[in-house]
Amino acid sequence: MILDVHTHTWDPTQHFTARFAKFMMGTRRDQRLDLLVHYGAYRATARDDVTTIVFGGKAKLTGLWVDDGYVADYANRHPETLVGFMSLDPTQDGWHREMHDGHERLGLRGIKLMPMYAGFMPHDRRIDPLWRYAQRNGLPVLLHTGTTTLPQAPLNTTLPRHLDDVAIRFPGVRVILAHLGHPYEGECVAVIRKHANVYADISALHYRPWQLYNSLMLVQEYGVWGKVLFGTDYPFTNVNASIKGLRLLNNQLTGTNLPRLDEQELEQMIFRDSLTMLGLNA
Repeated sequence: MILDVHTHTWDPTQHFTARFAKFMMGTRRDQRLDLLVHYGAYRATARDDVTTIVFGGKAKLTGLWVDDGYVADYANRHPETLVGFMSLDPTQDGWHREMHDGHERLGLRGIKLMPMYAGFMPHDRRIDPLWRYAQRNGLPVLLHTGTTTLPQAPLNTTLPRHLDDVAIRFPGVRVILAHLGHPYEGECVAVIRKHANVYADISALHYRPWQLYNSLMLVQEYGVWGKVLFGTDYPFTNVNASIKGLRLLNNQLTGTNLPRLDEQELEQMIFRDSLTMLGLNA
């Protein structure tokens, strides 16, 4: 079985401001994206044995807002394959209520945070109630870490190092740093190596193969393959394209003396039992 730990559901015409939509559609320089999510299209580009974590996103600063009810409805239509996460924007009034409602009424099983897009520090003591609630209720927390093209999104808020402080104070929370923290992969590797319950995903990286090769070589040299999870960032890419990209990474080394990524470790990452690791298999 494969767990795709990182996918979205949204309707850009409802959930994006015009500025946010413009930047998101241009995220991949190799193609213009259609970001409307279709479950059937996702499944058509995935193996039959894929289970999928799905969330929307909340970031008032940059113009994204997907109500958790929308996500719950989407996940509930396909409960055999989808695991729904709520999203929270702690800069906005009402996030405490949304957190309780998302878990206790809607049945969402984890939390997605977008510190850079919403403009907050994940280790800010004012959001400690979020981390306490996640720890008490066994909710994994996936955070966007890494770069963006949105000029108003503050890069400092997205640095992986800030999750070191969170993990020290809330060691029971299972935390996933999205996108291997690119281009701050070194920080990301240092943090996931240090903390038992902190992981990273490789979503939306395969179409930068040289960067991903170097990032995973850091993973390999630091011995943290077991802390890296498979994810896509659908609709920005999909399962089959991501797997193909991972399996082709060593091809760019032909004719060189560069070290190769351990292909057995790559396969184990793709097929890792991440549901169990994240406490989501019950």
